[in-house]
Amino acid sequence: MLRGVDLLLKSFASAKAMRYLCAMPENTLLIFCTCPDLESAERISGELIDTGLAACIHISAEVTSVYKWQDKRESAQERVLQIKTSESAYDELQQRILSLHPYELPEIIAVPVVRGLPGYIQWINQCTKQ
Repeated sequence: MLRGVDLLLKSFASAKAMRYLCAMPENTLLIFCTCPDLESAERISGELIDTGLAACIHISAEVTSVYKWQDKRESAQERVLQIKTSESAYDELQQRILSLHPYELPEIIAVPVVRGLPGYIQWINQCTKQ
């Protein structure tokens, strides 16, 4: 009898492990995009959420960016978008940002999510299914 219980527990543990592994974030991205002001940050964020290209976007407080542009050091006050999305939504998301963004060459940097709370990762992928 104990052997049957052990097998049942191992089977349950394996099923739980499979659900966990299936939720791993191999297709989940965190994208950084800077915007010149709150208005453009909110406009781009709203469009990405409304079209299902992003699950959640954080808009930062103002940050100071220091960068080189056309061989000169520049600095500007910007807002940083932290965009949670899936790999499958990336190409369309990038095109949407390019069509809405006021910069000639906007920062769009995608970083793969290596680990995360499985339920949260599943939620991102559900929200951004194409």
